[in-house]
Amino acid sequence: FSQNIFMKNIYLIKFIIYGIIGWCLEVTWTGLGSLISGDYRLTSTTSLWMFPIYGTAVFLEPLFLFLVGVPPVVRGGIYMVCIYIAEYTSGWGLQKFAGVCPWDYSESKYHVKGLIRLDYAPVWFLVGLFFESIFYHFLY
Repeated sequence: FSQNIFMKNIYLIKFIIYGIIGWCLEVTWTGLGSLISGDYRLTSTTSLWMFPIYGTAVFLEPLFLFLVGVPPVVRGGIYMVCIYIAEYTSGWGLQKFAGVCPWDYSESKYHVKGLIRLDYAPVWFLVGLFFESIFYHFLY
């Protein structure tokens, strides 16, 4: 019984860790975007909605284990697709049920319904491998 409670708590802790890491990545990314736009204050933005979205990376952990031994280029591609699916479905769900979405990629040439940007593929590829490395080095 106590081991079962511990396992539930460990996934909650990991959810929180992934959420915080995601927030930090997003703040860094948007701050660098501000720098590139000439805003030397490095103004960053995120949303409270993003915390649970990034936290769902905990559900990638079985995939991390399943893909052991697969070349990084394949793993990164699979993670990228998973992240795109998560981004699209969470954005769609927020629009549908809450009437809001924290991001709008409509201005991008490579957007899909304003919910994902295909030109972010390399970013999501690397983020997936980064979350995998966090899992193996700190959370496994």
